[in-house]
Amino acid sequence: MPVDTDAAVREILESRTETVTVVGCSSTPGKAAHDVPKYLLEHGYDVLPVNPHADEIFGREASDSLADVDDEIDLVCIFRPSEDVSGIVDEAIVRDDVDEIWTQRRIRDDEAAARAERAGRDVVQDRCVKVEHRHLAAGVRVRFAEAVPRA
Repeated sequence: MPVDTDAAVREILESRTETVTVVGCSSTPGKAAHDVPKYLLEHGYDVLPVNPHADEIFGREASDSLADVDDEIDLVCIFRPSEDVSGIVDEAIVRDDVDEIWTQRRIRDDEAAARAERAGRDVVQDRCVKVEHRHLAAGVRVRFAEAVPRA
């Protein structure tokens, strides 16, 4: 079942997540794939960047793929095009440590999400983790049910 309530998002972000692996993390300030993980880092999360074209991001060694991450992972945050999600989800499913998979705005793959859910992972799709964290931290109701679907 997809994560679609404030309570479920709060549980993921406040109670169950310490380490976030960001697949598609960018070394370029001003890009969402850089600024969002930087925000998470600044708010106490351990951010592990995955980018085969970077050696280091945020002073952390960048892994080439999710399979190359040696650290324990709670949440996989995906900043890759929707057509890349399926393979990333498959890499996440084979790991015993990944509990949640999160795709950023305008990124979704319903079939991959269903596979992840069948494998016992919670999935959030097409949502910005920074926006959701800020709304929850500010006590603002996110109102998932009333959100307008994005193309």
